[in-house]
Amino acid sequence: MSLATTFKTVEEKLHGLLVRHSIAALRITVGAVFLGFGVLKFFPGISPAQELSIKTIDLLTLGVLPWQVGLVAIATLECFIGVCLLAKRWMRVAVWLLAIEFVGILAPLVLLPERLFGGPQGAPTLEGQYVLKDIILVAAGMTIAAGTFRGGRLTRDEPGDAERSQPPRPVEGPDASRKLEVVLAAGDGRSVQDICEEHQVSPST
Repeated sequence: MSLATTFKTVEEKLHGLLVRHSIAALRITVGAVFLGFGVLKFFPGISPAQELSIKTIDLLTLGVLPWQVGLVAIATLECFIGVCLLAKRWMRVAVWLLAIEFVGILAPLVLLPERLFGGPQGAPTLEGQYVLKDIILVAAGMTIAAGTFRGGRLTRDEPGDAERSQPPRPVEGPDASRKLEVVLAAGDGRSVQDICEEHQVSPST
């Protein structure tokens, strides 16, 4: 077996493993991130995103909701999402809660741009980088939803599937000279069936 063939075989096996297990791995890692960050928010002063979260809560609720209540609500939401993803339970609820959570996560980009991009020449601050990397979580959440919600899953074409899926090539009919030969043969008064049998063509042709 050549080196190229061996490499292709290994590559096919690895790709098969990725198709079967990558969504589960993504679901577990994202679930762990949400659970970990959610737990941190239960302890004031520990979460690095606490000040940003408090300011965002204040703007989104127009100052009506006390930040302590809002922070506990966010922590509870993130922990619940994390547990759902890790346990692969209540996934339908988790997917919709993820959509709501992502609105809040990305809200500072609209509500607090001066805080997120207050670095030299408008470069993102540490908080800005913290929020920008959450775009990856959004994409991960979309992938998890596509791969788990309502029976969704990844599939792959096995080697040879492309060839097997090709429609069969149509059988070529007789060419012009062959057709003329058959037509001329019909001038002797024989039946169409007899002529077709002689020239091995179907009556419809």
